[in-house]
Amino acid sequence: MSGIALAGITSGQMVQEIGYDDDCDEDLRAAVVAASGAELLDEDTDEVVDAVLLWFREEDGDLVDALVDAITPLADHGVVWLLTPKAGREGNIEPADIAEAAPTAGLQQTSTINAANDWQGTRLVSPRAARSK
Repeated sequence: MSGIALAGITSGQMVQEIGYDDDCDEDLRAAVVAASGAELLDEDTDEVVDAVLLWFREEDGDLVDALVDAITPLADHGVVWLLTPKAGREGNIEPADIAEAAPTAGLQQTSTINAANDWQGTRLVSPRAARSK
């Protein structure tokens, strides 16, 4: 099972997916569905969600804007998993860019994991959610 499914996504949680494209890791997506027990919600959902999977590549635009959009449907103690191509892969985002964008969007980086063969996952939470855990 993939690292992200083991990193806090549990049965009964609602998970939204933003930025899906042909390059996304299908095994990772399937592991998240298996862990939550529900299909991934698309970016147009009106539901309040427990987690957001944000697939983001360098060519996808402004990272701060994408993060602000990702937190809009998020529950108070929700998590954004920012999924970016690993170093050396096309579309890679520099760690410094993530570290700069997260607080600008009102988020705090808590960890980074090896999410899939070509993707790393950065766990982002609101600062108050990080304190309450």
